[in-house]
Amino acid sequence: MPFESGSTALMICTLGEKLPDDFLERLAKYSAGRLDDVKDEPTVGWVSGRHLLESEISEMTSICGGHLYVNLRKAERKIPSQLLKAICRKEELAYMQANNMITVPRAERKRIKEDAIERNLMKMPPTISATPIIVDRALNVMYVGSASLSGFDTIAAEFARAMEIEPVPVTIPELMVKLFRASDVDLPRLSFNGRDEGEAVPGRDFLTWLWYHAETNEGRLKIKDLGEFHLIIEGPLSFAFASDEARGATESVLKKGCPQISAEAKAALAVGKKLKKAKILLARGDAERWTFTFDADNFTMTGLNLPEGEEMELNARFEERVTFLHTLHVALEEYFRLFATTVMGSERPALEKDIRKWAEERESL
Repeated sequence: MPFESGSTALMICTLGEKLPDDFLERLAKYSAGRLDDVKDEPTVGWVSGRHLLESEISEMTSICGGHLYVNLRKAERKIPSQLLKAICRKEELAYMQANNMITVPRAERKRIKEDAIERNLMKMPPTISATPIIVDRALNVMYVGSASLSGFDTIAAEFARAMEIEPVPVTIPELMVKLFRASDVDLPRLSFNGRDEGEAVPGRDFLTWLWYHAETNEGRLKIKDLGEFHLIIEGPLSFAFASDEARGATESVLKKGCPQISAEAKAALAVGKKLKKAKILLARGDAERWTFTFDADNFTMTGLNLPEGEEMELNARFEERVTFLHTLHVALEEYFRLFATTVMGSERPALEKDIRKWAEERESL
């Protein structure tokens, strides 16, 4: 599973309160059940974090390294479109031959299709998909293995139904409330080309500032109790205007070579575009590295790779990886704190002057 090894997508959420004492029983009430029971309608329910066929939710199956680890599974039966089409065509040809006709009436075609689905649907094996979630019960934080906002709506609804607690994704508005007791509208808009264009998109300002901070200060950030971090922005880079009303292509993606030092990247900054997505390498010391593609608009990650770690035992290794998720969470929050403190402080004019100089004078190939 993605949280145990390899790469994953990630959405970080906070929980307003601790899980109830009977949280496992609550999830078990809405477990996914057996695949054999899946019929013509999709079913959604909870299964363990160990594998998608384990619908038993218990301490043995769903607690790993001290954390709640489950999947929200969706299962449905479908007849592949080409197979259904072939079955219907066979029946239609038989109908035309039996009735000496060259076409099949619309009502009859509908009946043939409905009958084909009824006779063959239960012969099809169910298809399954799932989204893993971890709940760090000590910190009241949920880690969702997805970057899909539409998919998260289902997860949030199912979790709230079971727990009566609504997970809240970490976003810039949420961070502004948490860190500054303010609104995201209190964040001044940054101009990277000296012109004030389009509406404010704080996430893109933050990611573009991270790029500036990475190139001018090695992305350095010291966090109490966690040590010193460095950050690098890598390609692919996705640029966008703040407003779709801007002239020309509103978005551009740079992939090949070293896009961060390309002439196209410099030109994008010059016309007022800002980073919307970029790959980030976050390092602590020489051994620990997090790499991921950051979506500035949604504050989500894809292709996240955690540091290798040292633990070998299953539960200890899982707990170590959750600790790495927590470290990433804190680091992102502290980078945002530094960004917001700077742009809302008295040094903002000097910062904008330095940023424009960086954008104008940066090397490009």
